[in-house]
Amino acid sequence: MKCAIIGHGKMGREIERILEERGHSVELIIDEDNAAELTAERLQGIDVCFEFTTPQTAASNVQTVLEAGGRVVCGTTGWLDSLAQMQALAEAKGGALFYASNFSIGVNLMFKLNRRLAELMNQHEEYDVRIAETHHMWKKDAPSGTAITLAEGIIENLDRKSEWVNSAPERSEQLEIESFREGMVPGIHTVTYASADDFLQLHHSIVNRRALAMGAVVAGEYLKDKSGVHNMDNLL
Repeated sequence: MKCAIIGHGKMGREIERILEERGHSVELIIDEDNAAELTAERLQGIDVCFEFTTPQTAASNVQTVLEAGGRVVCGTTGWLDSLAQMQALAEAKGGALFYASNFSIGVNLMFKLNRRLAELMNQHEEYDVRIAETHHMWKKDAPSGTAITLAEGIIENLDRKSEWVNSAPERSEQLEIESFREGMVPGIHTVTYASADDFLQLHHSIVNRRALAMGAVVAGEYLKDKSGVHNMDNLL
């Protein structure tokens, strides 16, 4: 698999290491100092691009790849207002987009458990729900994309309609999401249901960034011969 890495920070470098370990080649690396080199011409012959940059640049990078008919795995969060547009572009141009707010296999299993728990809690209105997330001090968006995904999973399955609004970006804010930025923490997410008498928690902690990078590479291997829009549910 011939790959391009867009964003050569900590995640990009970890993805590069894993790609090489698994026998893939990195043909193109794009970072801040050579961002102008992300062109359709440079993307020719690339099987999959891995986009891990910033909320300010992700949509533009993804658009460039998709307009060239390419395939892109994107793990940048904080640009959800452009996601539907990019998904439509992937379909229109015959490219492929794989987006996830978190590429950890464990986190994506937590998403499934989170949705099921919300359904079960419909019978127990005495429990209030909140979400807490902690990331390293350099993470730019808050709350995290993972926390927003958890919030949306709860809202879609917990039948307390009067508490939610209709628009996805705003409705996630109807849940209490506490965001903390400290140290070198790769990512901690906790969903808590609390009553006056007890509490129940779903909790996931990432030990190191490799868990995220490995999931992204596996997603790229899945995407290499596909078109259209894909996510972790398809992969799992």
